[in-house]
Amino acid sequence: MPCVISSPSTDSGKTTLSLLLSCWAFSKGIKIQTFKVGPDYLDQQQLSSIGQPICRNLDIFLSGEKWVQESFFKHSLKYEFSLIEGAMGLFDGLGSTTYSSTANISKLLNAPIIFIVNARGQVASLLATIRGFRDFDSELSIAGIIFNNVNSDRHKKLIKEVFENEDIEILGFLPSDSKITLNKANLGLISPMDNGKEIDVEYFANFAERNLDVLSLIRFLKSPQKKIFNSDSFKDFKIDKSKPIAIVEDKIFHFQYPETKEFLSEIGIPLISWSIYDDEEIPNEASSLIIPGGFPEKYADHISNSIKSLNSLRKFRKNGFIYAECGGMMILGEFIKDENGNNHKMSGILPFSSKKNKLSVGYRYIEGLKDTPIIKQKQLIRGHEFHYWEIENNFSELDLRKAEHQKNLSSPWKIKSWKTEYKNEGFFDEKLHASWIHLHLPSSPEVAKNFIDATQIISSKDS
Repeated sequence: MPCVISSPSTDSGKTTLSLLLSCWAFSKGIKIQTFKVGPDYLDQQQLSSIGQPICRNLDIFLSGEKWVQESFFKHSLKYEFSLIEGAMGLFDGLGSTTYSSTANISKLLNAPIIFIVNARGQVASLLATIRGFRDFDSELSIAGIIFNNVNSDRHKKLIKEVFENEDIEILGFLPSDSKITLNKANLGLISPMDNGKEIDVEYFANFAERNLDVLSLIRFLKSPQKKIFNSDSFKDFKIDKSKPIAIVEDKIFHFQYPETKEFLSEIGIPLISWSIYDDEEIPNEASSLIIPGGFPEKYADHISNSIKSLNSLRKFRKNGFIYAECGGMMILGEFIKDENGNNHKMSGILPFSSKKNKLSVGYRYIEGLKDTPIIKQKQLIRGHEFHYWEIENNFSELDLRKAEHQKNLSSPWKIKSWKTEYKNEGFFDEKLHASWIHLHLPSSPEVAKNFIDATQIISSKDS
């Protein structure tokens, strides 16, 4: 069974280790199906950038246990080897619980854990750490351990002495090396789609060969041999194939689960790409538009000067259906204020501007306030939020009535996080849904049906 790479905390080296193993396998002509625990986009993009199969997210909170199991077995069975990169610390999940944590995934899939630990400034304390994690949950199996930031033979020797009587396999010691250090920004790793540091596959592969017991590790990367699963099929949709859905896909907007496009294609909806970065017009044949999250604040000046794209977006608003998440919502506002306090003109479709604030991150419980294109009244769904920017300058109802395309706007839902109160959030009318919330459509049949119905209604009205 493939392993789960985990650690005591974030920034311990999980992604680096996953990349080392993937690059080593790639150098040997071995394909590895990688998975990432949680709703992460950036680690997933790194693991998808080195010639291996697209990395898949496994998130129990967003997708449910059944979907996680089916997705894991469906994709891991395609290749001889697989690995799962964990999130945060091993037991960190929803709020103060272990629900939807890496440990939760490990137990759900019956997958052993390979632990990577930052050993800087520690020797005997490392044993206390490992014993604590091992004994916290007897249902988990920590099969091996790798120590990070071990920069001398003496440090390595002392660690081996501490663990010589422990029933746990040491699988490597990683020295510090700037060439395998991944660049970071506000939201985590810098995406390879956002001028991030390109992975030197050959260097990573050689580094792994020198510092990891790769022949022992490969035993923990074997994909499951056989598993029967019954994936939900969306065959009940009546699809109008005459007009496709356009999806923004460029270096600005790329926070999207790969399963979303796969799902839409599977049910027969034609898809076309649109780039705001390249100042393109929305293709005439598109009846609906998806604007995923990304980094519009970083490219605010560039977007402001993408006149053809912004004009095309304003024109599309009159007849098409727009679905926008997080950063995608920000370009629908009046302005984006960058970190230097400069305002950059956006499309002006929605009555707000956005500016930087403190981080808002975490899982969200969602309840529909009324029937909308995405959620129905009282319907309960789940999502995820992750951004630094906030909305300001919401206009009054009187201001909204001044603009025909804004007069019917209201919040589609109310949201809350772990042990907080509900608050209204987002914008919607019959042709638009915009929110900070990221959804996982393929694992949410009811939401997916709402979404598809909305795109088909707009299509039929416009045809």
